[in-house]
Parts: sequence; C-alpha cells; structure tokens
Amino acid sequence: MGIAHANGTAVGGTAHTMSAGARLRELIAAPGMLLMPGAYDALSARIIEAHGFEAIVAGGFAASGTLLGEPDVGQMTLNDYVDQYGRIAQAVGVPVWADADTGFGAVNNVRRTIKALERAGVAGLFIEDQVTPKRCGYLPGKKLIPPEEMIAKIHAALDARTDPSFFFVARTDALRVEGIAPAIDRAQRYMAAGADMVFVQGADTVETLTRVCREVPGPQFANVSQARGGGHLSLAELAAAGAAACTFPSLALFAAAAAVERTMAALKAGRPLEEIGADVMTLDRYNAIVGLAEHNAREERFETASQRG
Repeated sequence: MGIAHANGTAVGGTAHTMSAGARLRELIAAPGMLLMPGAYDALSARIIEAHGFEAIVAGGFAASGTLLGEPDVGQMTLNDYVDQYGRIAQAVGVPVWADADTGFGAVNNVRRTIKALERAGVAGLFIEDQVTPKRCGYLPGKKLIPPEEMIAKIHAALDARTDPSFFFVARTDALRVEGIAPAIDRAQRYMAAGADMVFVQGADTVETLTRVCREVPGPQFANVSQARGGGHLSLAELAAAGAAACTFPSLALFAAAAAVERTMAALKAGRPLEEIGADVMTLDRYNAIVGLAEHNAREERFETASQRG
C-alpha cells in the first residue's frame, strides 16, 4: 500500500458539500495511507491545512497540555473538548477526527458526548475501553472496563448520532494491559457490535500492527505519537503493515513547545532581538495563515454594500 499525498486544500477552504464524516470515510477508503497530523488548537489546524493535509486529528494529550498545562490523565471534561474541538473544526475546511476519552461515563454519558461533539462540527470521534478517569495510552497504570460494558457504549454511541456518516471508532487499550491476543479479541467484538473502525492502541511494531490489520475487520489506524517516546516505524513500514490511515496526534504540539522553549531560552540568555526574530514565523506568513487578507476583503465588501444600500 502506498502513502497518499495531500491535495493542497487552501487555508480556510470551502468544505466539501458532503458531511465531514462522509468526507473522512471517503479519504480513509481511498487508495494509499491517509496522513492525519494532530492539531492542538485552531491555529495549528490552519497550518496543517495550509500544507495540504486532507484530514486532522485532535487528541486529548494535546488538549490537556495546551489548555491545562497538565498531563493526559483524565482531567479534561466534555465541555472542554466541545469548546476545543469546535474551534478547531470551524477553523478549517477538512474533516477533524477527535479523541473523546471514555465517553465520560456510562451509556447515557456516551450518548451526550456523541451529540455534543457532532454538533461541534467534528467528523467523528473515538472512545476507549479504559475506566474513568482514563490515562494516556502510553502511561502505566491503565485499567480496562469489561468488553461487555464497552459494547453497550458502542451501541449507545451509534444510536445517538444524527448523521449516519459520523465516523465512530472504538479504541481498545488492552494490548499493553493484557497482550495482543486479548486486544484483538476485543477489537473483533467491537467491530461486530457495529463500530465503524477499531483502533488498537499500542500496536506500534511491525508484528503487532500487521497482525491487527490482518485479523481485525475493516480499515485500521496506525498511531505515531511523541507520547510513546522513540522507536517509531517509518511511513513505508506502516503502509506495508496494512494501515489505512496514520495519525500524528502530538507532533505539532511537541514542535511548537520546542520552538517556544528555544526562543524563551534565547531571550533569557540575552541574544539580540533581531537574531531571535529571524528564527520565528514571519508576519506575512502568519497573516496568510490566519486569513487576514480574506478578512479585510470581506469587511470592505460588506461595508461598501451597506453604503450603497
């Protein structure tokens, strides 16, 4: 399987006439491996879109870091996510797939989560089979709910969505808790329950990812997360293993954090301001990313029209 290339969607481009969920499904089903960088806010989402990526992931790890300055250990609320993901989805014209932790409780909480995030404009979301509060998938100490409880959540999620194309993914964290065989068993059961896709968290080696892609029905996500540390597979290895899409949920977050840290260290060390400024984004590029020219043109158009009328 080859690696898909981006199509050059413009910043703030017009969304496709189909729903965001339908567009995400189309991209995942297309030949090649869909690359989905993670946005940690609306600005990073616009930068990702500006570079031609066709879909974006918005994760809880990045949201916890940027909104709270805290680790991803289940402190985010549903309202936090609705606000954060809604801003990201409204800033771009490409589908945004979101992390909804455990669905914030039992079946009625999951139902509310689906409805709230669908209204916020995301293309779809995933919930995981950890207990509440959850922990980042790469942290020790995770605990799982019984698969039957997760299946009940899946049924509630599918019943709650208004758009049948809203892309619902069930994530299992069983691999790092119970091993690959129990993780695959859960994944198969979740697909049989009606999930559009199952995401096996922690399938980060050629062997585990290949086995998941072979034994679990439907397309599969690969995950390249800075939260894991080093030892990532190459894009070619991920595609060869059979992944239909690959997410990079925290790459932009770590890149931005590193850039801010370098800049602040340089400022504290007394480097000349002109040297520090040479390392940052130019004003012209920033204005292009945030759409200043389009904003000004729109303002002028409506003001001119009102004066004529």
